[in-house]
Amino acid sequence: MHHPTAIIDPKAKLDKDVEVGPYCVIGPKVKVGSGTILESHVILKGNTKIGKKNHIFQFSTVGDSTPDKKYKGEPTRLIIGDENQIREGVTIHRGTAQEKGVTKIGNRNLLLAYSHVAHDCEIEDDVVLTNQAALAGAVKVGTGAILAGYAIVHQFCSVGAYSFCAMGSAVNKDIPAFVRVRGNPAKPYGINTVGLRRVGYSKRAIEALRSAYRSIYRKNLTIEEALKELRPSAQKHKEVKLFSQTIRKSTRGIVR
Repeated sequence: MHHPTAIIDPKAKLDKDVEVGPYCVIGPKVKVGSGTILESHVILKGNTKIGKKNHIFQFSTVGDSTPDKKYKGEPTRLIIGDENQIREGVTIHRGTAQEKGVTKIGNRNLLLAYSHVAHDCEIEDDVVLTNQAALAGAVKVGTGAILAGYAIVHQFCSVGAYSFCAMGSAVNKDIPAFVRVRGNPAKPYGINTVGLRRVGYSKRAIEALRSAYRSIYRKNLTIEEALKELRPSAQKHKEVKLFSQTIRKSTRGIVR
């Protein structure tokens, strides 16, 4: 299960059935759960906990310290859930003491080749980062969101659940749940209807979200006026409630 060329610190804790490929390097504070596969040349560092049935591909570096200039070597963590696929050359950094001290990645996420997750990011479940997509520090990504190739997200931004960032998007504001964006800087272009159909959202839910989108973006209302208008719909539709909540909780302002 462990290739003889792999370097595994004796203090690392790997479940018995973890597969470790050639030339991997695993540090002393690393914990890896059952069923996880490490292809060749994977590096696991720092206080890093990886759950069950993950698959990490060659030349990925997971759990390294951040190059953030505020970081001075304080003990920080990386926590990864279950059933994630981390493809070739992905980089994932631990947190910083100046923020929450931990980077978190949930379950069933797909991080494609050379994507990057910076310090203190929080990724929920079923997220896709396509090739070369990059998250700056302390970015939050909601369940089911998709970032296409070369999309980039500014530090402290939030990417809402089931939103979609088109190829090359440069995101410097918060993206509400279910919204589709593109461009530099990223601008909204409607509800992510294709993505919502793929994951089983009903026509009724999608139409309710389209109506909510028009209130926010098409009626020349202030955000407060639009959110007030959405209250009855938010009481009927949990999707509209989540859409409204991500707007109300925005700290950087939403894409406009």
